[in-house]
Amino acid sequence: NCLFCLCLTVGLWSSAGMIAFLQGTLTEAAPTGVVIDCHGVGYAVSIPVSSFSKLPAVGSQVKLLTYHHVNAQDGTQQLFGFATGEEREMFLLLTSISGIGPKLGCNILSSASVTGLRSAIAAGDTKTLSSLRGIGKKTAERLVLELKDKVGATTEAAQAPPANPREADAV
Repeated sequence: NCLFCLCLTVGLWSSAGMIAFLQGTLTEAAPTGVVIDCHGVGYAVSIPVSSFSKLPAVGSQVKLLTYHHVNAQDGTQQLFGFATGEEREMFLLLTSISGIGPKLGCNILSSASVTGLRSAIAAGDTKTLSSLRGIGKKTAERLVLELKDKVGATTEAAQAPPANPREADAV
């Protein structure tokens, strides 16, 4: 059963946008994008590499949480998909920072695990953050300044040596 859900509840409206998730048949899959067939309509969705590794085989049913982005300048629209709520939450935190748009947010999630990002931000590790693709020294400093209190890191995590964000969730 393939479902397309427009979720307009107040709680999800502000964080996910108009399209909260897509559920359907995975028809194409690449490390940075997928196509999901929902009742005969193929939705192209950009994804971080971390979500790609969690996808089922092409032809299987899949559900991705989404963020619907509308470019204010030219009206173009793009869907970003996430395998977990934690990935989408980090994406929304990242894109709340001036200078980090949805494509860069997705690239950051492709370069580091959510756990690694949280640890680096909580520890104020701008060196590690600025080593990620697309993040310079000033953006790394803004990430720490604006997100340190929002990442929900425990006191122990903030005091521990920062984990390498590229390997923190590696299996």
